[in-house]
Amino acid sequence: MKNGKTIAVRAVSIVLAAALVGGIPALTATSARIEDGAAPLVPQPLSAAQILKKIDDNRVTDNKIIVSEMIIHGRRESRSVKSKSWIEGVTRSFTEYLEPARDKGTKMLKLANELWTYTPSTDRTIKISGNLLRQSVMGSDLSYEDMMEDPLLSHLYEAKMAGEDTSGNRPCWILQLSAKKEDVAYYTRTVWVDRERFVILKEDMYARSGKLLKTLDVKSVRWIEERWVQDKIVYRDVMKTGDGTEFNIESIEFNAAIPDYVFSKASLRR
Repeated sequence: MKNGKTIAVRAVSIVLAAALVGGIPALTATSARIEDGAAPLVPQPLSAAQILKKIDDNRVTDNKIIVSEMIIHGRRESRSVKSKSWIEGVTRSFTEYLEPARDKGTKMLKLANELWTYTPSTDRTIKISGNLLRQSVMGSDLSYEDMMEDPLLSHLYEAKMAGEDTSGNRPCWILQLSAKKEDVAYYTRTVWVDRERFVILKEDMYARSGKLLKTLDVKSVRWIEERWVQDKIVYRDVMKTGDGTEFNIESIEFNAAIPDYVFSKASLRR
């Protein structure tokens, strides 16, 4: 009996080692458990819902501060916009545009389901709502609606497995996401998820009619402060001319101390 138990334990160790290097599908916690003297259980692959939760767990933190650059490739020319964002959970964010000079001092504040922008050239604060949410942010391929959407995909979508593929030579699961509610920017989404890092590497976003609206292509992923970060992304609104918008993260700080006053309408005019 002792030899049989030793062999079973070694078998489990081999299975777990293979999982860590991506040699087999990810295992559930219970798949590694063995009863006294019993053979190891058969590894159980993750469900689509479990994969979606792992994506959310990796991408959402209590708070973060990001310095980023958007390179907007228009039909005739390209331009760069640099900004700094303070983000708390999924409900509060504040963004200040730093460059170019003509956009410097423009600010954007999100509080739950409300969004305001401030433009220093007009010294006006405007609440963005209704059809205005579909407008482009700084002429980019991103809309205000994109900025407002809950980053927790599991809150918005049901997921089902749609196959396997590769993206940028990385093995991926393909998930089909269907909206749980009506008020979402995209009714369905097809996402390619890195099987080891649980980050989205590619995405197609669709209207209720099935028409493709927008695509996302991740060009680079980095390990920063114990999580994977998509630090170079190309968005493309298929309804726009041009070659899309590059979104590059220059720096990111997780779980930073952010004063509460940052998330106030008074900060728009500071």
